[in-house]
Amino acid sequence: MEERFQGNSDDNLSFAVNVIEKLKDRMADVIKGRDDAIELILIAILADGHILLEDYPGSGKTTLAKTLGESIIDDKHDDKIVAFRRIQFTPDLLPSDITGVSIFDADTGTFHFREGPLFAHVVLADEINRTSPKVQSAMLEAMAEKQVTVDNTTYKLDELFFVIATQNPLDLAGTYPLPVAQLDRFLFKVRMTYIDRMSELKVMHGYIERRTGPNPVLQKVSRSAIIKSREITENGVYIHEEIKVCMVDIARSLREHEQVLQGVSTRSLVLALPALQARALIKGRDYVDADDIVNLSPFIFGHRIELAPGSDESFSIIGQCIKKPIETLSRYSLRA
Repeated sequence: MEERFQGNSDDNLSFAVNVIEKLKDRMADVIKGRDDAIELILIAILADGHILLEDYPGSGKTTLAKTLGESIIDDKHDDKIVAFRRIQFTPDLLPSDITGVSIFDADTGTFHFREGPLFAHVVLADEINRTSPKVQSAMLEAMAEKQVTVDNTTYKLDELFFVIATQNPLDLAGTYPLPVAQLDRFLFKVRMTYIDRMSELKVMHGYIERRTGPNPVLQKVSRSAIIKSREITENGVYIHEEIKVCMVDIARSLREHEQVLQGVSTRSLVLALPALQARALIKGRDYVDADDIVNLSPFIFGHRIELAPGSDESFSIIGQCIKKPIETLSRYSLRA
């Protein structure tokens, strides 16, 4: 925690931080060397967004997503919703394989709906770019609307519904690139690299213990506590109007950059606001500041811009485009 809350005596913010800290402790107990990725995932779930991980096989993504899902207690007691589901996307997958299917009951002469793996709190969409556009379209509806449509009937997903999707940055044979509309639905895209030497040694030393999951002493959190924390963050973390001005100016700078063919959407700016609030809360502040924008902008905008051939890395271009708006923002006091 970098700062203590200032200007807000309400204990609600401390409640939300406690919920996130419990999730962080459980995930960090199992996943070594991924503290930055864990923080971004927790920001995303607190901001009610989804996250795309671009990583290599065997990097711990399944363990990471499973640990998060199994750290959540379902106090809604809905038998249709489970903690965690992993979907391995393949070219022959059908939309009904992930959404569910209507089954005819010969005894009653009626159809009943059997839920697919999307009916979970945390869904790992593994190699999401290996499936057909039809399946990707079904995923888009689930991510955007938290619902699926089967045989012209709409079924609601859980309010907590959170997707961690992955794609391999090197093995592109037989893939279907994600459409811009679906990429735009991901709050963050995170490129995961190999962990450092000491973290890799810790993984080697503790592989037996990690088969059983996090230390049982570490507390789980309830589904309702996460949803309440989202509401607390939205209502309790202040966003100065100049923060919004800064974000718009960054977007306009990206759109006008000579190496950018397609800029970021207005929707991305709207989705960014709860993410900025979530990071501020995790860092112990009840207001968003420039540091939140600087740290999250590469992950918010990097996958939403299309660059001209031969251009610099997206992170470099984003760094150029945020410089002037951040300098302007520094003139203001951003506290409530």
